[in-house]
Amino acid sequence: MANAKLGEALRLLGIGHAAGRIYLALLEVAPAPLSTVGAAVGLGGSDLATAYGELVAAGLASAAATGQDVVAPVPPTAGLEILGRHRAVELDESRITVGGAFEAFRRQRLAAHNDGLVEVVTGDAIGPRIRQAWASAREQIRQFDSPPYFPIPGATADALATLARGVTQRVVYSRESLEHPGHLAAVIEPCIEAGEQARVLPSVPVKLVLVDDAYACVSLSIEEADVHNTMLIVQPCGLFSALVALFEQAWQNALPLHSQVTPRPHGLTPADRRLLRLLAGGARDEAIAEAIGVSRRTLFRRVEVLMARLGATTRFQLALHAQRRGWL
Repeated sequence: MANAKLGEALRLLGIGHAAGRIYLALLEVAPAPLSTVGAAVGLGGSDLATAYGELVAAGLASAAATGQDVVAPVPPTAGLEILGRHRAVELDESRITVGGAFEAFRRQRLAAHNDGLVEVVTGDAIGPRIRQAWASAREQIRQFDSPPYFPIPGATADALATLARGVTQRVVYSRESLEHPGHLAAVIEPCIEAGEQARVLPSVPVKLVLVDDAYACVSLSIEEADVHNTMLIVQPCGLFSALVALFEQAWQNALPLHSQVTPRPHGLTPADRRLLRLLAGGARDEAIAEAIGVSRRTLFRRVEVLMARLGATTRFQLALHAQRRGWL
């Protein structure tokens, strides 16, 4: 019974059946010539040399050049540590292999079920596909924008280049977009100044880019999934039409952050313009003060000055009058 248990333990450590039998014999007859150990289990010649060599390589037995060399088991501490690590690596590789095989199966089934209408893009492939979306647009880009943001070098430059080519760009930003550190000044305002039509809502239902009427990029950035690590490419179909309708409805309900008709008012600083945009978007006082680089007390004074300038008695009236005058 003990030998059977030991043999199973050796097998789990990656020792072959023949080598395991030799190791059991070593424990019974060693020290002894290797040929004697082999005879105890019925092995000789090249079979014996191969099996015993496996034990030597695993750090469980002393080396032997010929069958007449006296051999014996050696303290297994170092050998067992090495074997354990090898098995751990093999198990990890097996887990990755099985997981990868299932993922390939899942994608194949998804592609077959949707007849190519939905493509799954993951990891580092997301950035190039997003940049391709801007480069391929001919007429219009429609977008829901909200954190978290996938790191895409050159994304703002791509958007500006698309606007420069005469492509219409309509973006609905979430309040979190305006509050995201540096995003308003570095991304949103340059695009607005370049002609982007921007609006804001307290939140957007999904991260979305609609490229002409050709396809949609939908980010699966939810807590239950890999955050900003999976994206769907949706070709024209019922789902695509639903996404277009969702955007257009949100666009109608959103508050504009720009005006293409009224020129910038005399005396309105970029900081005040940024303040009004954040205020209209519902940003918190702390986020507004940080974005324009002032204290909360200074922020309140600036708001009071702008309210007096526009004849507003509340912040809501201030945002409303600013929007009507094209100050946003």
